[in-house]
This record gives sequence, C-alpha cells and structure tokens, in this order.
Amino acid sequence: MEVVKAPNPKLRVKTKPVKKVGQALKNTLKEMIKLTKTFKDPEGVGLAATQIGRDESYFVGRLHDSKTTPLSKPGQRKNRWAGYDKEFSAIINPKILSYGKHTRTYFEGCLSIPNTWGQVKRHTNIKVYYQNSDGEQVTRTLKGIPAWIFQHETDHLNGILFSDRVLEQKGKFYRFTGKDKTGTDLFEEITI
Repeated sequence: MEVVKAPNPKLRVKTKPVKKVGQALKNTLKEMIKLTKTFKDPEGVGLAATQIGRDESYFVGRLHDSKTTPLSKPGQRKNRWAGYDKEFSAIINPKILSYGKHTRTYFEGCLSIPNTWGQVKRHTNIKVYYQNSDGEQVTRTLKGIPAWIFQHETDHLNGILFSDRVLEQKGKFYRFTGKDKTGTDLFEEITI
C-alpha cells in the first residue's frame, strides 16, 4: 500500500458509500493506520481511501480530543504534534451534518502533496455522522483539530484537495525548505 500523489486522477474521484463493513475493509483500515504512522516529518494524522487509490467512502484519522493544539503558522512547526493523541479512528461513510459558526485558519499540508503547505479556513466545531469499523452508527460533535482532520479527509472523499481550498479562499502556499538550528521548520512562500 502506497500513498497516491497529486496530480494522480485517483485523488479526484468522488467516492461511493461502503455497503458492508467486512473483514477485507477492516484489514484495509488497519493497513492504512500502519501506513499513516510511518510518516514522521510531516507526521501523518489522516489518510483517505482516495489516497490509496480506492473509490469507497472511508478514512482513518486521529480524531480523539486533546488538550494540545498543534501550532498553525508558518515557521512554528517545531514538535507540532508532540502531545497530541496518537490514537487513530476508522471512519466509514462520513457525513458532516452541521457546521458551527466559528472558523480558524490552519496551516495545512497533505501526504498526497509533499512539501507543500497552505492556509485553509475551516470550521472549529462540526456535528458528524459515520460508521466505525464494527459497522456501528456514530453521531458526535468534533471540535478543534479533530474537526479540522475530519473536514480535510471528507474533502478527499469528494475529490477535493486542500490546495483547492487554498485557491478558493485566496490563501497563500508555502514550501518546506528545511530546519533552523533549533529544529524549527522553515518555509518560503510560493506561487502555484
């Protein structure tokens, strides 16, 4: 299993619902979690079915609440995810039922678009529905980083990349250029 990279057309597929949560899907979800954990810099926090070339509606993500919010500005990514919950959830047939009124701009990247980052405005509070890996139906409210991850991965399942959101919101793009002496990530603004 490998992560599909842009501009591969598999990333633009609008996925179809999963009809049955069987053992094959459970195995795929476990492999997706294992693959996502291999990414360390930047750290993988989610992976959608389209990113492994599949056309069904599911993803894995670190959606557990945490007291630590990763920094979200260029040049402040040193230990960005330190202390953030490492647990992954399997999310099948996700839907965003409603959005809170508050938004926040996140410094966002994607495993399918390596070394490119952008500023994306997303809702900080969302109500969601999905099935877990046991096929159980779940409705819950997500806040902060879990809400951001859910929105990013749900976009993938609709054939939307974070770069589309940056362009639509007239945001800025950045390219990772290395680390300074203290280990803080360095970025330069780029035009795409």
